[in-house]
Amino acid sequence: MQHRYRSPGITKWYGEQRALADVSFDIRRGEILGLIGPNGSGKTTLLETVAGLLPVDAGSVFWQRSPLAQDRRHDVVFYLPDGLRPWDDQHVIRVLEFFGSAFGRQAAELNEVTRSVSLEQVLGKRVYALSKGYAHRLMLALALLTPHPVLLMDEPFDGFDIRQTREIMALMRRVAAHGRTFALAIHQLADAERVCDRFILLTNGRVCGIGSLHDLRTRIGQKTAGLEDVFLALT
Repeated sequence: MQHRYRSPGITKWYGEQRALADVSFDIRRGEILGLIGPNGSGKTTLLETVAGLLPVDAGSVFWQRSPLAQDRRHDVVFYLPDGLRPWDDQHVIRVLEFFGSAFGRQAAELNEVTRSVSLEQVLGKRVYALSKGYAHRLMLALALLTPHPVLLMDEPFDGFDIRQTREIMALMRRVAAHGRTFALAIHQLADAERVCDRFILLTNGRVCGIGSLHDLRTRIGQKTAGLEDVFLALT
């Protein structure tokens, strides 16, 4: 039975400005879902409401067909905001060891995660001294050390070059193949097209398309359209 993570009709207002308008979607076990849209389209707000960091003005989040209260989201969801650097004065190895201990990880598991994101060369550095790319690797490592079935990430490939992006994409695909689910807010459509199984297209806080690239191409009647062309056609 597939795990489904549903958020029917999420609406969020900031004063008189509506940031999300009746946004509804599902996340499937073992998939990589891309949240696609320009700056200001609602991607980060959607992640923060689903993660329980922001209250919603309407709508609910469901897990396995049951409502998931805002204060219980942390049991299911682990959220990685863009640009976060926790414990910035600590050494990388100490942060990893602390997180691994908090979630009962064995030394072998910690070493495997460290290798999988290629952090070996910076274990002795303090977090504040990391480049943007290594800071993203550290945050991904912390996410992989958690037991949460759903990982939400905002701009996960920011700071990576082409080769590094491919390595992280391949890692995500391996992790997803074992049943964990990713929802990624991605600004670069070429990256999204390469890694995501399905897409939620957002504009002005509204959903304008959901589905695989094949589904979306079929909807606009263009069999070879790229994600950029699909997005422009639907918005």
